[in-house]
Amino acid sequence: MRSKGKREAGFTLMELMIVMMIIGILTTLAIPSFKAAIKSAQEAVLKEDLRVMRSAIDSYTMDKQKAPQSLDDLVQEGYLKAIPEDPMTKARDTWNTDISDSLHTLDQTDPGIDDVHSGSQETGSDGQPYSAW
Repeated sequence: MRSKGKREAGFTLMELMIVMMIIGILTTLAIPSFKAAIKSAQEAVLKEDLRVMRSAIDSYTMDKQKAPQSLDDLVQEGYLKAIPEDPMTKARDTWNTDISDSLHTLDQTDPGIDDVHSGSQETGSDGQPYSAW
């Protein structure tokens, strides 16, 4: 039998409310930091994808003596395994390509793609739109 003077074991409603409030405050402080880390990681992926595709465009142009007419040409000729997904738009078909009439080598016969950019209109952490990177 229980004695009337002993208190039941467990947490009171007030203690649970305080713990929930502390968890809410910590979550509120952590979410902006988490979002910034995700954006930074996406920007790093974008920079690397752009570097790889630009390198493939240059290699294709030097090897074939003509610039690729589309990013698919790079995949079909083995310069890329696949067109990477744009980390900002989450799509493979939103890359913006710059097609130039200028020739980059003396032996080049046809103009074509000479640069690639993200299709996103969002602004990066450096203040420039991703489409200008």
